[in-house]
Amino acid sequence: MVRLESGADRDGNLPSRRRSLISALSHQRITYLLAGAVTAAAYYALLCLALAVTDDRVPYLFLAFASHAVTVLLVYPLFRAVVFRSSGQPWLTGLARFYTVGLGFMAASAVGLPILVEIAGIPIVAAQAMIIALSPPLSYVVHRTWTFSKRRTL
Repeated sequence: MVRLESGADRDGNLPSRRRSLISALSHQRITYLLAGAVTAAAYYALLCLALAVTDDRVPYLFLAFASHAVTVLLVYPLFRAVVFRSSGQPWLTGLARFYTVGLGFMAASAVGLPILVEIAGIPIVAAQAMIIALSPPLSYVVHRTWTFSKRRTL
């Protein structure tokens, strides 16, 4: 006879490590950080691929904006369904708000990237990382209070 282990003890309780992990993942700030890591990985993969394929034939700011646009479309469902568990507003309204917040941070990149790359001589991907590292606390507050707000919108 083969006995399959479910990970639960005889009373059906999950081990404390698994319970702790499940509990941590139910907290919005933890899922936000994880989704942010997925977002950063997707963005950097797209940006690095675009930089490699175009070989300096396309301006890096255009590639940064294009990579951002694609990344937003890829990760919005993750933020909507998993991080903020939003269902109260239409999908396209939420996407428009999500993209608007992202455009604000891309404006910072549009100013900061040329300064860091052209003047300071920092490589493009490193410069973008420096700019993006400053955004999580502010973007969390904006997304929580406006993009995925639980309040009814007109």
